[in-house]
Amino acid sequence: MAEAEDRFRGVVAGIDVGGTFTDLIVLDSESGGVRIGKVPTTPDDQSRAVLSVISQSGYKASDIDLVIHGTTTTTNALLERRLAKAGLITTRGFRDVIELGRRTRPQPYGMVGSFVPLVPRNLRLEVSERMEATGQVRHPLDEDEFRLAVRNLIDAGCEGLVIHFLHAYKNPAHEIRAAEIAREMWPNGFITTGHALLSEAREYERGVTAAVNASVQPILQRYVDRLRNQLLEDGYSRDFLMMNGNGGTTSSSLVVGEAAKTVMSGPASGVIAAARTAARAGYTDLITYDMGGTSSDVALIRGSRPLISNEIEVEYAMPIHVPMVDVHTIGAGGGSIAKVNDAGLLTVGPQSAGSMPGPICFGRGGVEPTITDANLLLGRLDPERLLAVDKKVSIDALTAIFEDKLAGPLGVDAMEAAGAVLKIANLKMAGAIRMVSLAKGNDPRELMLYAFGGAGPLHAADLAKELGIPRVFVPARPGITNAIGCVVADLQHDYVNTLNMLVHDVEPAELNSMIETQVEAGQAALSAETIRPVEIRMEHSLDMQFAGQTHLIRVPIEGKVDDMDAIQMLFEEAYFKRFRVRLPEVRALIVNVNTSVIGLREPAPLADLIPRAERAETIEAARMGTRKVWFDGAWMDAAIYEREKLPLMARIEGPAILAQFDATTVLPPGCVAEGCGEGNIIIHIRGEARD
Repeated sequence: MAEAEDRFRGVVAGIDVGGTFTDLIVLDSESGGVRIGKVPTTPDDQSRAVLSVISQSGYKASDIDLVIHGTTTTTNALLERRLAKAGLITTRGFRDVIELGRRTRPQPYGMVGSFVPLVPRNLRLEVSERMEATGQVRHPLDEDEFRLAVRNLIDAGCEGLVIHFLHAYKNPAHEIRAAEIAREMWPNGFITTGHALLSEAREYERGVTAAVNASVQPILQRYVDRLRNQLLEDGYSRDFLMMNGNGGTTSSSLVVGEAAKTVMSGPASGVIAAARTAARAGYTDLITYDMGGTSSDVALIRGSRPLISNEIEVEYAMPIHVPMVDVHTIGAGGGSIAKVNDAGLLTVGPQSAGSMPGPICFGRGGVEPTITDANLLLGRLDPERLLAVDKKVSIDALTAIFEDKLAGPLGVDAMEAAGAVLKIANLKMAGAIRMVSLAKGNDPRELMLYAFGGAGPLHAADLAKELGIPRVFVPARPGITNAIGCVVADLQHDYVNTLNMLVHDVEPAELNSMIETQVEAGQAALSAETIRPVEIRMEHSLDMQFAGQTHLIRVPIEGKVDDMDAIQMLFEEAYFKRFRVRLPEVRALIVNVNTSVIGLREPAPLADLIPRAERAETIEAARMGTRKVWFDGAWMDAAIYEREKLPLMARIEGPAILAQFDATTVLPPGCVAEGCGEGNIIIHIRGEARD
């Protein structure tokens, strides 16, 4: 292995674009310097915010040795349906597969709803070809018919092309040949073959995943080119890395080929950072809770490894079956709008004020009450420390809006209305945490809540009380955790192949051959990266189920398999751990074989994200005063501390507020916060003292 180009000997920047803010962390391993930045996201062109936040850090782009970047470009394009025009060519008789789906409904308990497929029917064309499920050719590809279909899609103005043939996961020969023909005719490189992106059975999911890829490829390519050119103008001439939804990174020169894998990369980077920073402090089992300006993302970490799923559905009828960090998202962020509905009930979200105009208190023209505004009214936020405020809004003006829009219709005063907004928001977020813990067989009382995002530490202690979670972990820099995730993420390539055989019908040699092929593909992909890893690690697993069931359970394996009975036992134990049921009389099925090939990068220097030189010698020296804060329906005097100045091992009893540049931590009455040597804070919900 060649010596790594990325060695953290110089200046490395992690940049994450969120729905409201774009965050930056710059680590200089030679000087030990740490710089952070946060600017409003520019939705019309995210690259403008990226260049702005670099400039804010005091560094020039030419001073930076490596940029690692997480973007919501593809996620937003999908959710807002701002997609490139794509066409699909498929096996005769199967053009409607991606629209028929799985016979589900947008509203499970209602008869209304709508669904628009990614590729409209007039751009879904059929050709004569047929591969059997065994991999045998029943009908050869009609190449003349295929050329005509390609020409028709070009004439229709399609920018992306999907080639999606039945059973190509078993034998991709027809898709490979079709792609060769298409490349001779198609005006660009945006050609997606279903088997190359996802070599898995289930033609609906495979087809939708390929359609997602083709629809976002041109959008991501334009964004990458624009950012690359702007960085080049500022003196940065090297390649940069981009985050994928699996929590790994890939070169910007390669990322567009599998653009669908960048969907949900923003939430994934935060989970990766949580796993790394908590592990450094000795904590391995966590529920991550990331509350930003637009939404809240929740995930589960076991043994310092985030749970991975290849069955993510971004929205109704949009399954993206590539491996991603298993994140559950709800529309409850700092900018979530509170309203009284026609039934006279208070609702919070999912509509968000976003970054423009943002909450009322940002002074950019927002007129709808939000969660951030409620926190400000209740004393949990300091109006003098708000970021990105264009024009200061007085507390009296904010109170008047709450009176008019919420308190009056509800028959309460403004403070009670603001308190109700927080309660409802917390209940929604607690429900999301239950979805990734209790619903998957994990008791939240046995886990630690890892709170981050600009608004996560504001609500974390209240959520932990609601769920019976004993401790909350607040990292040193909660508001830029996603940017930290970019810095610490490794290179990663994932592979999935369908086997779909009963365990005892599989020969170990056949299974090992599939794994070896995946490993070879991953090693080839890493060798194509411009950034060289310092070490390569392999992770293997099987997606399994009892014969006749639908849902899959991922079972980790060590690699080479010698005994299929051992595989059966591994699955039965995993099934029991999840459902507390044993079914020894039912045969197990291996559906998919998975391999992750991970190129480890040099560890990031995370020990002093808050420089020790900035810390005071005593807790009292970090105290900024006292103010009235609303807790459980009553005003209380809460001590206010500047967190960056707190001694490392400080111990603080609630009620208190810990304020810092990138976030605010609320410590309710009865809770105790204790610092650790890594600069993090552990909140004990029942007030346990340090031994």
